[in-house]
Amino acid sequence: MTTIAVLGAGKIGEALLSGLLQGGRAAGELLFTEKHPERSKVLADAYGVEGVDVVDAARRADVLVVAVKPQDIEPLLAQLAPHVTADKLVVSLCAGLPTALFEARLAAGTPVVRVMPNTPMLVGEAMSAISAGRNATDAHLNLVEELLSTVGKVARVPESQQDAVTALSGSGPAYFFFLVEAMIDAGILLGIPRDLASDLIIQSAVGAATMLAQGTEHPVILREAVTSPAGTTIMAIRELERHGVRAALLAAIEAARDRSVELGQAHRAD
Repeated sequence: MTTIAVLGAGKIGEALLSGLLQGGRAAGELLFTEKHPERSKVLADAYGVEGVDVVDAARRADVLVVAVKPQDIEPLLAQLAPHVTADKLVVSLCAGLPTALFEARLAAGTPVVRVMPNTPMLVGEAMSAISAGRNATDAHLNLVEELLSTVGKVARVPESQQDAVTALSGSGPAYFFFLVEAMIDAGILLGIPRDLASDLIIQSAVGAATMLAQGTEHPVILREAVTSPAGTTIMAIRELERHGVRAALLAAIEAARDRSVELGQAHRAD
């Protein structure tokens, strides 16, 4: 039996616990840590999973999933270091933090897999990108892929691409939410009640995402199918281009990539 401990049962940590249980993992195979006792009790009651402290998790678990905020990583690694042996697998869900950081702080030879998930994990539709550290094998990647497939899709990428992945899909849902928010405001501006505008835009987003997910046509072809000559859509597209929306998105995603790099540099391995 492989015991998995989720270190940090915030929204993403809880979503992973829920997904693992729904994917067939027994509650007895899972542990979690949570610094707030009240929340720990709520989670234990809700999922039947034992809440433990960090040291106990490090001693008992075969797989340690680190799901804390980057700014909380140093004290956590200080707690883990005396108790993590090289036969444990460490899986980091921390944005911007390289595998080298964990490898430098933990026992020599400890396998580390870096993961960039996103918040649709909360509804079982995450996009997670995984990368192996220098001690992680294909077997370790296979295990991580198996675990994360319970909450969405998984792609393997070189770690050198993880900052770009963080900017693109890790932060990606926020860009879509921002666009939907703006479109709902536009509906209100045009005299449509907020509730109706929300229904119109959200269902349009769901439908468009479904068409994209089917993968039969390139996004350009799908857009062109809506864009009739001299019609309403081409007028809207012209305005989007005139206001530099495409360029703004490129710049925004590049800025997010740069911030991910900064987060990693703030926690140097040496």
